[in-house]
Amino acid sequence: MKKLIVSLLLIGSIATLYAQRANVNRARNIARSENPNFAIARELITPALQDESTKNLANTWFVAGEIGFRENQRMETMRYLRPAEFDQRRQGQIVLGSLRFFIVADSLDQLPDDRGRVRPRHRRDIRRMVTEYYQHGSLVGYGAYLFERNDFAGAFNAFNAFISIPDLPAIEGSIPKDSTYHQIMFFAAISASNADKSHEAIRLFEKLTDKDYETMAVFELLYNEFLQLGDTVNYVRVLKEGMERFPGEPWFLQNLINHYIHSGQHETALKYVETAILSEPTFAQYHNIKGALHEQLGSEEQAEVSFRKALELDPDLTLALESLGRMHFRRALAIDDGVFGIRDLNLRQREQEKADNEFRLALPFFERLAELEPDEMIHKRLLRNLYYRLRMYDKFEAVSRELGMDE
Repeated sequence: MKKLIVSLLLIGSIATLYAQRANVNRARNIARSENPNFAIARELITPALQDESTKNLANTWFVAGEIGFRENQRMETMRYLRPAEFDQRRQGQIVLGSLRFFIVADSLDQLPDDRGRVRPRHRRDIRRMVTEYYQHGSLVGYGAYLFERNDFAGAFNAFNAFISIPDLPAIEGSIPKDSTYHQIMFFAAISASNADKSHEAIRLFEKLTDKDYETMAVFELLYNEFLQLGDTVNYVRVLKEGMERFPGEPWFLQNLINHYIHSGQHETALKYVETAILSEPTFAQYHNIKGALHEQLGSEEQAEVSFRKALELDPDLTLALESLGRMHFRRALAIDDGVFGIRDLNLRQREQEKADNEFRLALPFFERLAELEPDEMIHKRLLRNLYYRLRMYDKFEAVSRELGMDE
């Protein structure tokens, strides 16, 4: 009885094996027919992709891929004959699925048989069909379609599938990586970034750094990805590499300076500012930054020289105007605070004159700031304070009215 049960089970498994293989053949024949029904072909192939008897056979996956390939050919024809009926999303899904089937089919096709021999049956056809996918750009069109609709994760998958094709074993280096390839890689990286897939974006941007395609933008975007991740070591590395590659482009140097300033490394920042001034000596902002760094490092005299140089190059540079104005204002306050402790009337008068002189030196800077930035109330408050200390009461009252202060 036991032998009978085993025999029946064996017969059943053999029947299942032949049934699934028959379904694979039927699916292939339907897809290749003059009037194919791709829906029925898929109904037949889907169980075979999961059944133990056929899921590890290269032919099963190859037929699944071929169904998509032939349906895509029909859709390409429809695109030109009946464009109103063309479905870009559907075509993209078909091609993407077909490509995945071909990749699995090729990997199974390279496995040795029972005798240890590797006898691939499908690689030539897989190479031909996948190459056609690459050349006709269906995946690129699908990616662009999704990108325009802000489906950045889907766009990345489509673009990434396209750029993976030249590296597939089945292709064997037969597709060159030209400027179009690098262009799509660039869009794949941007899609990944927009989809919050920073590591994927970084992987692709890193590959593009030496490919002569939008190289400066690549470095800038790569820096932003590392910045978003808080990866200081790498974003500083990218800024330095970008500065070396594009010595005439201040963006990298400026961001590097900002990094060292914000991280409190003022001496290092100052060295890079000196480099920036050597490359662009008439750029007032660099001299202003140099002044601010000297001020942070306690070198007030050098700071003042740099601020004045900045204003010499750009008389309306508000940051330099404010820095010099505050510098004189602080000096005046420091002197003024000590005046009341002086008992000698002559000495007190001389010190008061020194304080007033510093207040007078600060005045034109804040008057100009009030002209340039009339809505900035802090300038007017300081200006009001100066008018009062210098006993310029008419102007003091005028500014008070502008500030809405009762006297």
